[in-house]
Amino acid sequence: MLNFVYETPTKVYFGKDEELKVGKIVAEFAPQKVLLHYGGQSAKKSGLLDRVKSALEKENIQYVELGGVVANPELSLVRKGIEICLSEGVDFVLAVGGGSVLDSAKDIANGAANPEIDVWDFSLGKCVPEKTLKKGAILTLAAAGSEMSNSCVITNADTGEKRGYGCTCNRMDFAIENPELTYTVSPYQTACGAVDIAMHTIERYFCEGEDTYLTDALAEAVIKSVMKAGKDCLADPYNYEARANMMWASSLAHNGLTQCGRKFMLVVHQFEHEVSGMYPEVAHGAGLAALWCSWARYVYRANTSRWLQYSANVWNLDIDYEHPEKTIETAIDMQEQYYKSIGMPTNLKSLGVKEEDLEILTKNCTRNKTRNLPGYKTLEYEDILNIYRMAYDA
Repeated sequence: MLNFVYETPTKVYFGKDEELKVGKIVAEFAPQKVLLHYGGQSAKKSGLLDRVKSALEKENIQYVELGGVVANPELSLVRKGIEICLSEGVDFVLAVGGGSVLDSAKDIANGAANPEIDVWDFSLGKCVPEKTLKKGAILTLAAAGSEMSNSCVITNADTGEKRGYGCTCNRMDFAIENPELTYTVSPYQTACGAVDIAMHTIERYFCEGEDTYLTDALAEAVIKSVMKAGKDCLADPYNYEARANMMWASSLAHNGLTQCGRKFMLVVHQFEHEVSGMYPEVAHGAGLAALWCSWARYVYRANTSRWLQYSANVWNLDIDYEHPEKTIETAIDMQEQYYKSIGMPTNLKSLGVKEEDLEILTKNCTRNKTRNLPGYKTLEYEDILNIYRMAYDA
């Protein structure tokens, strides 16, 4: 087991009606003014935004609003949010929405606290924020896990780049998680969420590291639980237990718990960021589903023992020790069938990706041939291009 530092400072308020406490929760931070940050019309139509405003007003907390976050949060809105924070004296950011809103809020908080630095430099890895504004979240979608993660992913629409960065400043101070707020999430977005949550843990499971059987057991439980919860949510959108288990899995899958003792890089996420960076209409979870099986088939021979463990413990397969590759390929096939069963794509072509763009995606993913992607099998330029090609018409 490798050395690790585990830090999850986010305080979680989980359960029915917990969002009604947001005024008192925010008041504990004694803010001068709050930026209320959200996405489209769903928060308004559902009445959630009005309830949040009412809760803030009862505590005499001043606030300004900024809506308009899209599925892949854009740098332009982040810059607008930073301007508002600086001009209005905002010292707290409250995100109401899913992972896109939360990531946008994180970047705004970092940029406003470090106005002398171009906020896009954080995404490019040129520097790391040393301070940030206080921030909290009311979650309306179980998917990204941004409510407890140290990551932030932003898209520069002008350049087509989608970049993520991790740091302590990206941690939310609190997160409110009421599963009832996800009842009206569409079937497609629910399915995308199930893929994203599971993938946060599956990808960690296949990072380098050995003798992590406790971490492995936690990871396997999260993976199996969210796949069950995803199907149950699709069968009955108002199934509280299914929504609750899916929402809690979202937080556990991306707060660092399921990577303890292992190296960390979400490799397939790197592939997908390029896809939805170039094609912003592509939902992140759908892009992951379209890519993962091709990646798996390309790399599994680099560590068959790890993949056999996954096949047995996640997919309950009996291992064929004479033909271990058959067992692994069966597990990958089963995961592919699961994606299809919840309405997720299993190739890039179905997402509208153009074949002539595959080399551009590869150049972007490798930073113009200056980086490889690590793992049991290191992926160089030609490997990455081959995987994109496999995934195009899988």
